Amino acid sequence: MHMKQATILASLGILASIAFASAADAGGSINAGQLFVGSDLTYPPYDYLDSSNRPAGLDVELTTALAKAAGLKIKFVDTRFENLIIGVSSGQFDVIASALYVKPERTKQTDFVPYMKSGVSIAVLKGSGFAFQTLEDLCGHSFGSVKGSAWLQRVDEINRTTCADRKIDAREFPTAPEAAQALLSGGIDAQVEDSAVLAEAVRKLNGRIIITNREQLYPVIVALGLKKGNTELADILTRAMSAIKANGEYQALLAKYNVAAPTEDEFRAAAGL
Repeated sequence: MHMKQATILASLGILASIAFASAADAGGSINAGQLFVGSDLTYPPYDYLDSSNRPAGLDVELTTALAKAAGLKIKFVDTRFENLIIGVSSGQFDVIASALYVKPERTKQTDFVPYMKSGVSIAVLKGSGFAFQTLEDLCGHSFGSVKGSAWLQRVDEINRTTCADRKIDAREFPTAPEAAQALLSGGIDAQVEDSAVLAEAVRKLNGRIIITNREQLYPVIVALGLKKGNTELADILTRAMSAIKANGEYQALLAKYNVAAPTEDEFRAAAGL
């Protein structure tokens, strides 16, 4: 890795040593008074390592509050996004807290406890001249996203219809910072990512990339993900969520990160229920 590239990735929070729970440690369970949380800690402002190398972000604060309300100790298992559902299904950790978008395909793989709604934005290199407003505007262009992102299926649909003659080149990266690095180096024309994540990247990169769409794309519901059929943990987390709503912690957290709470109808529609 070149020194310049390493510096950029470090500024985005990808280069850090992990000094907390690993997947190998996750043999405990809620029955032992511990909650193991799988998060991709390269995804600020939702999931990242702070300057003290500690897990931070909305998901970290939320699950920490839930664990406290449930009387559980919490440990985080840093896991790349595309491996999170596999990890929770195989018992490497108890719950996913990593800006996991709710969609019908995932409903077949995991159970959900919804907690916020967000959206998607498009970023380009400042001075590039690109001004993409929608995914359809990307016909004939390339973009990068985190591997397994929910909107990639939508891009497949666009490539079969609107962009059939000039297909979108969608490239998947292990982490959002690596997609941003590809954008900075000219390897892709745009980055498509969660709106809050891109806003944080714009801030950290001092405006070297800019967000072009004026309206948030594809409003999405975000949830905690549990192993399919783990009703015991679902009940514990649902009761804990009610507790932090009652004491105001939940509302304060959403306000801090400028996101909103989903309605039951919005969740059911996103899950295809």
